Amino acid sequence: MNAMNVYLCGVGGQGIGLLAEVLTQACLAAGYPVHGCDTHGLAQRHGTVVSHLRIGGNVFTPRITPGTADAVIGLERLEALRAAERMLKPGGSVAYYDTVYQPVHVRLGLFHYPTAEDLARVVKERGGRLERVYLDDLPDPRMQNVALLARVGQKQIIPGVDSAVIERALRDGVPPKALEANLEVLRRALAA
Repeated sequence: MNAMNVYLCGVGGQGIGLLAEVLTQACLAAGYPVHGCDTHGLAQRHGTVVSHLRIGGNVFTPRITPGTADAVIGLERLEALRAAERMLKPGGSVAYYDTVYQPVHVRLGLFHYPTAEDLARVVKERGGRLERVYLDDLPDPRMQNVALLARVGQKQIIPGVDSAVIERALRDGVPPKALEANLEVLRRALAA
């Protein structure tokens, strides 16, 4: 595989760290070299959290430059929209979990929170592909990352990293006491 840039984004507390770790391990299991880095920002205050994954050969730095992401994987709609506008390359893919974390300036009426249609329009303008993920009644909102991982594997947004590879990486990365609940979310998302 040629080098592939995957930009992960969300809000602090949503599980970007686990999402990045599972994807990294899944890529390694698929035989790809991976470079990555995390930018936590104001994670403890529900601020933006991002991770950069650069997969494949001829990669010398872990950071993705704007406009070069082959895929954006977002755990929140506003963050997915921001990343699509800034990071996505023409023809790239966006997979996002459709949840809403309204920042203070939205609650004060100073900023319009984007709709799912707004995000779809931005991705379409870039000639990209969009995958929306949402499950009712998750046992824990932090499991949105696992539902999103299921779709990433199902659609092979990263070529060669399918659902089975992601499940194995999830089994290796989730603590035993939380594993079965996470696997159940994975199964539900694959069936949705």
